[in-house]
Formats: sequence, C-alpha cells, structure tokens
Amino acid sequence: MIHKLPKWVEIGGFLLSFNAGYVNAIGLLGFEHQAVSHLTGISTFLSLELANHNMQAVVHLLLVMAGFIIGAAYSGFIIGNVALKLGRNYSLALITESFLLGISMLLLNYGSPVGHYFASAACGLQNAMTSTYSGAVVRTTHVSGLFTDLGVALGLRVRGQPADTRRIVLYLILIIGFISGGVAGAVCFGQYRFSAILVPCIVTILIGAGYWLFTHQTYWRLK
Repeated sequence: MIHKLPKWVEIGGFLLSFNAGYVNAIGLLGFEHQAVSHLTGISTFLSLELANHNMQAVVHLLLVMAGFIIGAAYSGFIIGNVALKLGRNYSLALITESFLLGISMLLLNYGSPVGHYFASAACGLQNAMTSTYSGAVVRTTHVSGLFTDLGVALGLRVRGQPADTRRIVLYLILIIGFISGGVAGAVCFGQYRFSAILVPCIVTILIGAGYWLFTHQTYWRLK
C-alpha cells in the first residue's frame, strides 16, 4: 500500500512522464515514425525489416535498442537499486539524461541519425531510474503497464476487493503526464522541429537541480 506517498513522487513522476511523452511524440513525427521511449514498437519495426531483408534499417534499429539498454545500464550503475528512495543519486542521472537529450537535439538538427541513439539512451536511463515505490511499479516512459495495472485495480474494486486508491491516483497522474507531454511535443515539433527537444532538456535538468536542493535541505534539517 502507498497511502503515505510523498508529493515529490507524484510531482516528479508527472514531470518525467511529460518529458517521455514529449520526446516520444517527436520520435514518432521525426524519427521515421519510431518511438524511442519504449522498445515494443522498435522491436516490431525490427521484425518487419528482418522479414524484408533491409539490413541497413536492421542495424539502425539494433543501435536504437542498444542505446536504450546502455542508458538503463548507466542508471543501474550510478543508482544501484531498483526501488525509488529519497537520497539516491537521481540528480546525476537526471543531469546525464538532459545532456544526452541535448546531444540528440544537436545531431538531429544536423540530420544525423545518431541522434536517435542518444534519445533512446536518455529514455532507457529514465525508465530504469524510476522502477518501484512501496511495491507500486513507477514507469515514466511508457503507459502500457500503467493501463494494465489501472485496469486490474478497477477490476478488484468491481469484485468487491480493496484496491489502493493512492496507487490508482499515481497511475492516472503518470498517464496524464505522458499524454499531455505528447500533445506539447507534437505542437512544438511542428513549430521548431528538433530544436523542440530543448524543452525536455531544460525540464530534466531543473528536476535534477530541484531534487538535489530538496535532498540536501532535508539532510541538513535532520542533522
């Protein structure tokens, strides 16, 4: 149960989901309809290109997948735990994500497909960074699992069994964040093309700085 869910989890989760939805919308509009915030669509594209013997596209998609895995591995290395907990080194992870998105923006503005790999690495890093909180799965780069868990919780309610209301609220917050980010990403991409990635760069680094200040203020109050 997560009845005592702190506000920083909900606020941070919304902003990170917003970022992922934003980047994913730009991916779908500008990366040849390729999602980068999750690998389900990429895996399907890979299957199609393998069936068509398009090896150039196969190599590209494999590198996108490798970027996601490398980002997730980096997150695991610097954070060292899958459970979300105040005090862990999320600020460095967030600053690194902002840096990766910035590189992606520059490369894509110059027409380089290598920018796709950096964007995917940023999403892999973020997805690995936020895994669980008090038993609730907190994924911010895709919503399939969130909709599944939300449906299960509602099914339990209909069956007459108790369901954690705060968990349902958390999942709704993450879903709304992802969808609203997608809307913002689509609008901004139409105006600014790949320079629109500057928005999640700024948002991510502000979240990292805010988290660092919050944790250090908490630390000094406890001393």
